[in-house]
Amino acid sequence: MKIDGSVAVVTGASGGIGSALAQRLLEHGASVVVTDLDDGRVTTTVAELERIAPGRVAGLAGDCSVEADIRAVLDLAAERFGPVDLYAANAGVGLGQGLESSESDWETSIDVNVLAHVRAARLLTPGWLERGRGYFLSTASAAGLLTQIGSPTYSVTKHAAVAFAEWMSVTYGSRGIAVSCLCPMGVNTAMLNGGAESDDELARMGAKAVTEAGGVLEPLEVADIVVAGIGTEQFLILPHPEVLEFYRRKGSDYDRWLAGMRRYQDTLA
Repeated sequence: MKIDGSVAVVTGASGGIGSALAQRLLEHGASVVVTDLDDGRVTTTVAELERIAPGRVAGLAGDCSVEADIRAVLDLAAERFGPVDLYAANAGVGLGQGLESSESDWETSIDVNVLAHVRAARLLTPGWLERGRGYFLSTASAAGLLTQIGSPTYSVTKHAAVAFAEWMSVTYGSRGIAVSCLCPMGVNTAMLNGGAESDDELARMGAKAVTEAGGVLEPLEVADIVVAGIGTEQFLILPHPEVLEFYRRKGSDYDRWLAGMRRYQDTLA
């Protein structure tokens, strides 16, 4: 996909990977609408990005898992810049630890990490099919390929995000809709740092599992890799190359991989 001249939406864009991705898209010539829950943070993000690309950025606070809010963001993009070419379903939550994860933890995780993607795709796909082009970028996680120690809600919903992205590619990839699925390990974000500093032992263990398995990248480093992946329309975008080797080991001998994960978990306790 050619980013220059395109119109993009980035969810979860008030920090971390989302704001970094919005910055890089703007630097490569896109017009971008950013969205997140907190109106004040969205306003601040827009002001920061305006310095990079005056007149090519807008923002709207909202819940990326609510259809009316998704529609409002798409309408704003169309009004300001034109129909959306690229939708980055980047927002995510990491809630709950172990089997003690509450029903609310599960419901919110499923809504934000999975159904937000489904609802956005439902609104975007008809127009993309009519125009013969569109790009859906799903931010999942290495946990969607390899399983997250500690949090079942995060691991299960990130697996589902990967599966939905795969389904989108299989179903619409030959009809002009490109799909990428971003699966990083450790990134210097509030989510990772919050886990490391949590009072919850399982949360700290989960964060430690991530940071000890590979390097912790900066959000802009990840955004650079994403932009390159979009350029080649690569499905699986892995900022940490070792994830692919871990994934191959998992697929080649599942029982051995599970046993290794249990041993690794024991070392973290």
